[in-house]
Amino acid sequence: MVRIRVLVVDDHRIFAESLAAALAAEPDVDVAAAGSGPAALRCLERAAGEGRAFDVMLVDADLGAAHGGFARAPVARAVSDEGDDGLVDGITLVEGVRTGQPSVRTVVLAEKDDPRRAALALQAGASGWVAKDCSLQRLLAVIRGVLRDETHLPPALLTGVLRELTAARKHRTESERLVESLTPREREVLRCMVAGLGRKAVAERLFLSPHTVRTHMQNVLGKLGVHSTLAAVALARRAGVGPVDLAGDVVERGGQLA
Repeated sequence: MVRIRVLVVDDHRIFAESLAAALAAEPDVDVAAAGSGPAALRCLERAAGEGRAFDVMLVDADLGAAHGGFARAPVARAVSDEGDDGLVDGITLVEGVRTGQPSVRTVVLAEKDDPRRAALALQAGASGWVAKDCSLQRLLAVIRGVLRDETHLPPALLTGVLRELTAARKHRTESERLVESLTPREREVLRCMVAGLGRKAVAERLFLSPHTVRTHMQNVLGKLGVHSTLAAVALARRAGVGPVDLAGDVVERGGQLA
């Protein structure tokens, strides 16, 4: 029998224990649980390193909102929250797992229908959005469905999610147009901003003076039509601009990109 390994990520102790117990009763399902985003990431990394990677992650849409503790589920190998280095919300966790372990399918569990957040979850890499109060049979069907590369949404949410995705595509197109107006050097500066680098760090990386970097940053803000670094980073992300690779080689010297 092929077993399905499921990780439940939820900081609501009673719900997590109940769901873990219900899933563990299935003959082909192995369950573990984590009470926070950082704990979930550690659990995923540990399992992958031991050659028993998880197949599906079920994550609370409101992860982190409770700020509560997490008791170990008696039917699962639960991951302690000790040593957590900060809260991670559900959508951010989905995006992180898509990047770090793309083979893991993620399903978001929500207390209420929310087309905007469901669309954000799908954009982040989720394969499904399911109501927390759905039946166990429905949840199992979704778990098995996403492993067949299916995408699952409640029918009542479909129209709203499509509308949100269409609007997001429109915003992305406009953001892409603005980013394309930047010079190659300005785009490199923008990628450094997305990576969270300050003016001094950008200057050291690009072998420029802080004054020159300041000028480039002002030009970036002006061309993007925003008034803060935070807004510029948000627009860049909508346009698909990723951070500069801090672990890679520095960009070339000289004035070719200036």
